[in-house]
Amino acid sequence: MKKKILIIDDEVDFCLIMKGYFSRKNYDVFLAYTLQTGLFLIDENKPDILFLDNNLPDGQGWKYVDQIVEKNPHLEIYLVSAHQSKSSFSSPNKNIIVWEKPISLQILNTSFQ
Repeated sequence: MKKKILIIDDEVDFCLIMKGYFSRKNYDVFLAYTLQTGLFLIDENKPDILFLDNNLPDGQGWKYVDQIVEKNPHLEIYLVSAHQSKSSFSSPNKNIIVWEKPISLQILNTSFQ
C-alpha cells in the first residue's frame, strides 16, 4: 500500500515541487494551503508523513503539533519554515524533525530512499 504524505504550506510552488518529488517516489500526496484545511485532511486521510509549515495564513502550524501527535501518535512530522530556526522548536518526540527552508534535494534523497 502506498504511503500517504500531507503537505500543509501556503507556498504553492513549494507544495507543487514536493508533490512532484513524492509522486515520482510512489507516495499519495495531499496538499493544504491553510492550517484548517490541513487539520481536516489529517483526520480525513490519516497520512503517514506530514510536512507542516509554521507561518500559515490562518495561524501558526507548529502550535498544533501536540494536538496532532495526540490524535496521530505514529505520524512522522517534518516542521518546515524559512522564518524559524531549528532551535525555536524542540520536542522529545523522535518522530518530529525540524527542517529549515529551502530544503535541499540531498536531504530529501537521504531521508526518503
